[in-house]
Amino acid sequence: LLRVIRRQGLPPSPPPSVIGIDDWAWRRNHRYGTIVCDLERRQPIRLLPDREPATAEAWLRRNPQIQIIARDRGGAYGLAAAKALPNAVQVADRWHLMENASRAFLDSVRKSMRQIRKTVSATRINPKLLTAA
Repeated sequence: LLRVIRRQGLPPSPPPSVIGIDDWAWRRNHRYGTIVCDLERRQPIRLLPDREPATAEAWLRRNPQIQIIARDRGGAYGLAAAKALPNAVQVADRWHLMENASRAFLDSVRKSMRQIRKTVSATRINPKLLTAA
């Protein structure tokens, strides 16, 4: 999708009020840009040339109608949004929220794994419970 957008460009779209902003690789491990999506219309609306907070801040300042910004949990886009649009609501986007929740859950399980194994191996399981259902 991003290759097509880079080749053909983005069609004009009405000013967004709810956006998602995140970085993406122009070329993996070499150069990164920023993608801005209109979340109400579910379409990309802008590709910024880099992932610098100043670039995102400048674009956000040119779009004062934006009311909600969904973003990753890193600080760079958050600072840019706070400076450019201090009244806009910032939320964690769904993907990053689930990624962070999943990571926190797995970290918690890993920390408790020794105790979990100890408890499970010391517990006798009633065979009747295995056939109940």
